[in-house]
Amino acid sequence: MDTFIAVVIIFGVLVSIHEFGHLILAKRAGILCREFAIGFGPKLFSIKKKETVYTLRLLPIGGFVRMAGEDPEIVEIKPGQRVGLTFNNFGQVTKIYINHLEKHPEAKAVIVDHADLEGDLIIRGYEDEVSGSETYELDRKAEYVMDEQGYQIAPLDRQFGSKSVFDRFLAILAGPFMNFILALVVLIVYFMLQGIPSDQAKIGQVQGDTPAAKAGLEHGDVVKQINDEPVDGWNEMATTISKHPGDRLNVTIARNGQTQDVQLTPDERPKQPDSGYIGVTAFYEKSFVGSIQHGVFQTFNFIKLELDALKQLVTGAIGLDSLAGPVGIYNMTGQAVDQGLLFVLNWAGLLSINLAIINLLPLPALDGGRLLFLIFEGIRGKPVDPQKETLAHFVGFALLMLLMIVVTWNDIQRIFMMD
Repeated sequence: MDTFIAVVIIFGVLVSIHEFGHLILAKRAGILCREFAIGFGPKLFSIKKKETVYTLRLLPIGGFVRMAGEDPEIVEIKPGQRVGLTFNNFGQVTKIYINHLEKHPEAKAVIVDHADLEGDLIIRGYEDEVSGSETYELDRKAEYVMDEQGYQIAPLDRQFGSKSVFDRFLAILAGPFMNFILALVVLIVYFMLQGIPSDQAKIGQVQGDTPAAKAGLEHGDVVKQINDEPVDGWNEMATTISKHPGDRLNVTIARNGQTQDVQLTPDERPKQPDSGYIGVTAFYEKSFVGSIQHGVFQTFNFIKLELDALKQLVTGAIGLDSLAGPVGIYNMTGQAVDQGLLFVLNWAGLLSINLAIINLLPLPALDGGRLLFLIFEGIRGKPVDPQKETLAHFVGFALLMLLMIVVTWNDIQRIFMMD
């Protein structure tokens, strides 16, 4: 249960921040954003603020921002259709009732001759066969109501496709960018809570009944030499010790301004017989500036790790069986939860960077694929045929789902093999 809650919270935050990036830059460009959704499937909760409905949906596996113009409009009013109209004080149409007119006796019923909800923003129609046709101007924020659900109309200048390539590019790029920012913030918090490692091979905690405890090592000791070889930092000390399981080592330490030698023999790690350990943790210092510096460094380090992994995947150095899908990520999140909050924060930072980089891949159905189409449009001076782009995204989505199935199957096999 703890793992499930952690997964829901972590992915809820990652997706929310990602979609929030899309939302903010889309709104900044003047695009009508009808819905900001976390999750897919049936709605669990919704609230409308200004033009946007914010929804929480049943399946916590993603999210979306529904921008006007990205998909065909839900309703098309055709000649001969009977609709109900309500008006504001300026005589402009504020609501267009598509059906269930009997529930809205206050609405003026008209038979439509012509309707333009995007360009001219008018409805032309008549009340009955003997009355003349009238033209009704629409309020720019008028709603059409179908099955008692209201949807704001989208004038052409409020639709995604009407904006400049640059504005659309920023609106799409903002999602992955926000995941990079989230990772940076999470990792800075991680180092603020944990502290930053000392530049020296300085000992933090000494675990009981270990070679270090038996040799008399204490909190704050600084390892200067191992077998008369200088030690430059914690990583070098740990590497040297790991290479000598079962070997007696002469360790020179500095304590309270004085040096002394101690002898110890690293134990073998239970699951790594060829690796030695002595039972100490690194010394961490609290530093606001240092936390920011290490947060930035760790963010770029994770980005490099992700890019290196992608390179190996493309070149065939690693296969698809090395990838982790939803089941694998769930399992690894559980392992992080078992090790405490700091591990969860570090893991969340890595997942946020992973989400950003995966989304930036130039593949249809991903943000990177959409950015690629916008780049083509900018170079050509005209957009790609919408039907062709839609087909490309559909095929890309289908292939991604197939990959997800394969990776999930690999995850399940790994779990059974571990059992």
